[in-house]
Amino acid sequence: MAGPTIVLVHGAFADASSFRGLYDELLSEDVKIIAPPNPLRGVSGGDGEYLRGVIDEIDGPVLLVGHSYGGSVITAAGTADNVVGLVYISGFAPDEGENLTDLQSKFPAPGIIPYVVQHPIPEGGNEFTLAPEGFHESFCADIPAEDAAFYAISQRPLAGVALTEAAPTPAWRSRPVWAVLPTADRCIDPGVHHFSYERMGATVTEVEGASHVVMISHPKEVAEVVITAVRACAGQPA
Repeated sequence: MAGPTIVLVHGAFADASSFRGLYDELLSEDVKIIAPPNPLRGVSGGDGEYLRGVIDEIDGPVLLVGHSYGGSVITAAGTADNVVGLVYISGFAPDEGENLTDLQSKFPAPGIIPYVVQHPIPEGGNEFTLAPEGFHESFCADIPAEDAAFYAISQRPLAGVALTEAAPTPAWRSRPVWAVLPTADRCIDPGVHHFSYERMGATVTEVEGASHVVMISHPKEVAEVVITAVRACAGQPA
C-alpha cells in the first residue's frame, strides 16, 4: 500500500519500544515506519524542533502518531508541510496558548498523581518519573505484571517544563485527525481525551477498559486506526 511514512512518537515514562506490538501489527501492510526518540525536555525546549528535524529528512508525506505527551509534540511539529495527518493514542492535544497542567486541571486528577516522583535537574528545574510500586496500577494496568516491572525500571523522565509551557499553533487545526481513546486511562483522565478529541473533530475509536498504554495491550485495534488513517491520507478506500 503506497502511503505516507508513519512516524511513531512516544510519550513520557516510556521510550519507542512501547510501540513494538503496534509495529508488529503494521508489518503486514506495505508501509514505512520509523520510531525516533522523543527527548522529553519540553516542546519549546526542543522536542517539537527535534521531531520536525526528523520529518524534514523524510522524502514524501508523513503521518504522525503520538502517544501520551507525544501528542503534544505532534501537535507542535505537525505543521510541517509534508505532514498529511495525525493520530493520537491516549494523547494530549493542546490548543494554542494552552499548557498540559491547565488542560488536565479541568478534569479529575488522574491515578498516577500519588506515584509521581520529582527529581532535580543539575541545570535547574525538575523532571518526573513514576514510582515503581505504583507503575503497573497507574500506567499500564492491563499488561502482564512482569512486562510492567521492566517498563517501570526502564522509564524515561519528563522535564517539568513540558507540563507548564504554552503550546504553539496546533497542527490539528489544519490536518485530518484520528484518535484512540482508552476508557480506563489512569495517566490522563479520559475526560481530557473526550474534550480534546471532540474539539479537534477527530475520528475517535474507544477501546473499552484499556489502560493508558492501549497500543501495548490492544495493538491490533490501534493498528486498524493507523491503517485507516494511512489509507485516507493516501486517497484509498478505508
